[in-house]
Amino acid sequence: MSKVVRNQLLDAINLLETGTKYISKLITNHKIDDCTQLLTTCQELAIAIGTRIENLRGKGTTVVFELEDYCEKIYMVAEEVHSNQMDSGYVARLEDSLRQVKQSFETEFPDKCEVVFLPYKAAMWDSLESVWAAARDDENCEVYVIPIPYYTLDESHNFKDFCYEGNQYPDYVPVTNYKEYDLKTHHPDVIYVHNPYDEFNTITSVLPEFYLKEIKEYTEKLVYIPYFVLPEIDPSNQAAIDSMNHFCFLPGTIYADQVILQSENMRKIYINEYAKALEKQGIEANREELEKKFLGLGSPKFDKVINTRKEEVTIPQEWLHIIQKPDGSYKKVIFYNTSISAFLTNSEKMFAKMKNVFQTFKGKRAQIALLWRPHPLIKDTIESMHPELWEEYCKIVQKYKNEDWGIYDDTPDLDRAIAISDAYYGDGSSVVQLCQKAGLPVMIQNVDILE
Repeated sequence: MSKVVRNQLLDAINLLETGTKYISKLITNHKIDDCTQLLTTCQELAIAIGTRIENLRGKGTTVVFELEDYCEKIYMVAEEVHSNQMDSGYVARLEDSLRQVKQSFETEFPDKCEVVFLPYKAAMWDSLESVWAAARDDENCEVYVIPIPYYTLDESHNFKDFCYEGNQYPDYVPVTNYKEYDLKTHHPDVIYVHNPYDEFNTITSVLPEFYLKEIKEYTEKLVYIPYFVLPEIDPSNQAAIDSMNHFCFLPGTIYADQVILQSENMRKIYINEYAKALEKQGIEANREELEKKFLGLGSPKFDKVINTRKEEVTIPQEWLHIIQKPDGSYKKVIFYNTSISAFLTNSEKMFAKMKNVFQTFKGKRAQIALLWRPHPLIKDTIESMHPELWEEYCKIVQKYKNEDWGIYDDTPDLDRAIAISDAYYGDGSSVVQLCQKAGLPVMIQNVDILE
C-alpha cells in the first residue's frame, strides 16, 4: 500500500475514532437525534474504508473483518439509543472495537513505499531490472512489475495488432497482470517506465491509458529510465549532441519527475539542452531543478550485462549442435546484430549485405558459430514503414533458419546472447555499448563492402 493511500486511510480511521468518542458525550447530553446521525455517519465511513481496502487487497483481510464487527456494534448502540435503554458498556465496546481496527490496520499494512514498474517489451526489461532488484530486496518497499500491453501500428500509424508480453519475463520476476492493478486506486509512491514516446512512436504504442501524461496523475514520483544506451558524447561536442538531442525532449523526459541517465556526461547534455530549449521559449531555466530532475546514475542495462556470466546462463538445447565442435569444445560465437536504422537507410544494400554475411559465415561454420539477433522491433518496423519489404525479409530469415548452421535468436534475453558471444559484428546500435561494457571486441559492418 502506498504511503499516500495509507495516510488517507489512517486519517479516515482517526476520524472514526474522534466520532466514536463523541458519541458518548451526545448520549450523556441526551442529544439523541445528533447521536443517531453520528452513528450513521461513522457506519458509512467504516464501510467506505473497508470497501477501499478490499479494492486494494481483495477480500479476507483482518482489518475489514474488524470493521464489520465495528459496524455491528454501531447497530447495537443505535438500537439501544432508540429504545432509551442505553448501556454505557456498549460505547466502551465500540471504542474497543475501533482500537482493534487500528491495530489490525497497522499490522497488515506497515508503512512501506509502493513501487511499480511498467515495462512493455520483455526484451527491454534489462533497462529496469537492477533497479527492480534493489527495490525487491528493500524491506521498506512493496514492489509490483506490471507489463503493459501495446499495439503495433500500420502505415498510417493506426493501431493494428494488440500485443502483451507478460508471459515472457524471467521466472524470477513476479508479474502482476495489468487488469488486476488499478493505478488510480493504488496511487503508488513511485512508477518506473522505460518507454518515453506516448503517441509519438511510429512503430508501436502502449495503450493510451498508460501514456506518461496520464499515469503521472497517479503517482507521487514518475521516473523514466531510457530503454537504450547511446555512444558517450563529450558535452562540448555540439555537433554530436545535435544528432541525438531529440531524445532530450520526448514525453518521458518532459513528464518524468526524474530521469536516470547512463553517465554524468549524458546528464550534463540533457540539462544543457533542456535549459537552452526553455530559454528559447523565453522561460528562465531553473538549473537547480534540472539538476534534481536529471541524474547520471548509470544504465541498468550496463548492470545486467556486466553481471551476466557465461557459465551461469542456460544455452538452449537446440543451439548446442551449432555452438559445439565434434569434440565437445565450443566454437567462437559471433554476435551478429542487424538494426532498424540500417534497413530504413538503405534496404536493398542491407538485404545484399545480410546474404553476403550469411554466405561468408556459413563457410566458416566449422570454427565459428554465428548468432544472429535482429532488433526486436524489426518486424513491426518493416510492416509499419516499408510493408513491401516484408516478404523479402521473411525469405532471408526462413532460409537462414532452414539451413540450421547458425543461431537465430529472437528471444527477449539479449544479455544471454552477449554472455555466450566472443565478439560483436553488425550495425551500430546501443547493443554496441553493451558489448563493449562486457569486454567483447566490436566490428561495425559496412553495407557497401561485400566479400
